[in-house]
Amino acid sequence: MLCIRRTLAEGRLVGLVSGLGAATADAAYGFVAAFGLTAISGLLIDQAALLRLVGGAFLIYLGVRTLLAAPAEEAAQTRPTSGRGLPGAYASTLALTLTNPMTILAFLGIFAGLGLAETGRDAGAAAVTVLGVFAGSALWWLTLSGGVSLLRSRFDARAMRWVNRLSGVIILVFAVDILL
Repeated sequence: MLCIRRTLAEGRLVGLVSGLGAATADAAYGFVAAFGLTAISGLLIDQAALLRLVGGAFLIYLGVRTLLAAPAEEAAQTRPTSGRGLPGAYASTLALTLTNPMTILAFLGIFAGLGLAETGRDAGAAAVTVLGVFAGSALWWLTLSGGVSLLRSRFDARAMRWVNRLSGVIILVFAVDILL
């Protein structure tokens, strides 16, 4: 019983660390938009086709793999000290989020619409905005992974198979959207 609790706790930790990877990427793009670093945002926009291709290809791989995956019969044996562990979970989610060119475009659009990306803006206010982006993204991932952790025990193998299928299809739809 103690081993199961420990495994579940480690799995939650991996989920939280992955969420921090996504939050870090969101904060990085928020930094670019908030500080109006047009050279960097211009470079990212110029490389949008390559970023779309890489991100879309990875999402196709992930979608097909998720669609075809059989649900686990028990909680995954996650060991932060083995394999890629926590750094791998953080880095892979960070890389996946950074390869989504729509993220920078969304931040630039939102910040410009709110008048937050103007040149000569107060650096302190921009820093607070970036911290807010990070905190909001991290809170979203904490809520998401906590909710999944609480609800996971209520799903049997058949329900999880349908969750995998639905998730795989949704990921594939996003991949096609990114590639088109």
